[in-house]
Amino acid sequence: MRVVLDTSVLVAALITPGTPPDRIYQAWRKRRFERVTSEWQLGEFRRVSRYPRLRPYLMPAEAGAMVNGLRREGIVLKTLATISRSSDPDDDPILATAVGGEADYLVTGDKRGLLVLGNIGRTRIVAARAFVEDVLGATGK
Repeated sequence: MRVVLDTSVLVAALITPGTPPDRIYQAWRKRRFERVTSEWQLGEFRRVSRYPRLRPYLMPAEAGAMVNGLRREGIVLKTLATISRSSDPDDDPILATAVGGEADYLVTGDKRGLLVLGNIGRTRIVAARAFVEDVLGATGK
């Protein structure tokens, strides 16, 4: 099973232990699924992880370790197709990552731009809690 985790889910996994995003991240680390990302998303994660409002919660070393792990142990797409499907054009690259990586799931917390779509191609777009409950099972481990 291939899964794309939206950048907000990755950030939440680092700053809120025990929550659905963290449980998903831990399941990936235990190789419960293949993680698909892209050079675009890795750049976005680096940028977002440096936001001043996140500094009190997110250690640069943790963010760097996550990027290194994603690059080393995930499927990293170098180029993305152009997709214009979201009401927010900033969300289109994550949709392109899901399509290009032939992902089964895109996990996100974006209710307005992504979750409302329901799917893109073969990829189901779901919230983190739904992914934990429906895919990983009650324990999420």
